[in-house]
Amino acid sequence: MLAVSSNRYQLLTMSTEFQDAHLAEVKPLVEKEEAITRLLPDFDVQEQDVETMHGSVRVTMCGTPRGNRPAILTYHDIGLNHKTCFNPLFNFEDMQEITQHFAVCHVDAPGQQDGAPSFQAGYVYPSMDQLAEMIPGILKQFGLKTIIGMGTGAGAYILTRFALNHAEMVEGLVLINVNPCAEGWMDWAATKISGWTNALPDMVISHLFGKEEIHSNHDLIHTYRQHIINDMNQTNLHLFVNSYNSRRDLEIERPVPGVNVVTLQCPVLLVVGDSSPAVDAVVECNSKLDPTRTTLLKMADCGGLPQVSQPAKLAEAFKYFVQGMGYMPSASMTRLMRSRTASGSSVTSLEGQRSRSHTGEGTRSRSHTGEGTRSRSHTGDGSRNRSHTDTRIELTPNSASNAEQSSPKSMEVSC
Repeated sequence: MLAVSSNRYQLLTMSTEFQDAHLAEVKPLVEKEEAITRLLPDFDVQEQDVETMHGSVRVTMCGTPRGNRPAILTYHDIGLNHKTCFNPLFNFEDMQEITQHFAVCHVDAPGQQDGAPSFQAGYVYPSMDQLAEMIPGILKQFGLKTIIGMGTGAGAYILTRFALNHAEMVEGLVLINVNPCAEGWMDWAATKISGWTNALPDMVISHLFGKEEIHSNHDLIHTYRQHIINDMNQTNLHLFVNSYNSRRDLEIERPVPGVNVVTLQCPVLLVVGDSSPAVDAVVECNSKLDPTRTTLLKMADCGGLPQVSQPAKLAEAFKYFVQGMGYMPSASMTRLMRSRTASGSSVTSLEGQRSRSHTGEGTRSRSHTGEGTRSRSHTGDGSRNRSHTDTRIELTPNSASNAEQSSPKSMEVSC
């Protein structure tokens, strides 16, 4: 274990607290300078450029795909790549338990990887829709049948578009700071004006982080600003930013009985920090999704990159999300759960209790009740059973008296 001096920003050791529990002995796995760019060497790592129908894309595969089990596929936001966006989370100790069970496929948008050369003159950068259509080629290249997607910002939009077009390939989505809407004309005008007066790194920083975070967390902002300036190809980044700003509305709608609407068919975990600039967009996305399949996790004392500033909370939330899909049923408690158990802190139940079942034909159903726990049945025909809750979690089995519900309600969780 490497020591980290107290006067330097520690991406992997930021203090993480619940309202009634404090984490002790959360230790870094790597030094700060390496934290956002280095993957721990515990995996068989393959890095290659994959040719797709819309051009080449850099993909990093960690681990070996396991039979019919999905891989975790990540997609980063503008101004980032898979290292700076997700390494602080995947290097975190509690995520190691999860990645022992799944291969992880990191996708870098074209030209966004460290040291990427500039595109040739006349190159037309793929649209958001075209970036989503690159993913089937990536899955084919690595022999992946299905994925659990984890995306941030632009990456969350791309994975959502992919899931809408290829529902059979997506078992679940973790969407951080997702914005389902096209950029409005006022936003477009503000972006243009900002582009005349501010450098590209400043524009990207204001997209990634909230004003409070920019003004108060100088070490974090400096770390990412230096990455954007020194490690990112500015021309390529500008093309990616323009592509994201030109996105279409996802046109998703909350399901209504008897009405055929466009919506996500898989379980969804929406994540946003309470001081993130994307709060309103994520809340709006939540209002447009199926409430029986969607959980909104709003993280307290957290800014624009929850996977960086609160990796412990997000790791635990992701673990229970995956367990809710029927995987890792016997996984041990995380440090957060152990801390709460040892301290004897009270844990409140959630607002909504959900029940979900899988059949061998692949159909899924989920129901909410007013109590706050979720269960799923597991039979030899392919359905799965476990209790599923959020990051303030008490595993409580479902009871027969809770089987009925009056109306569906999306689960909203704060931690």
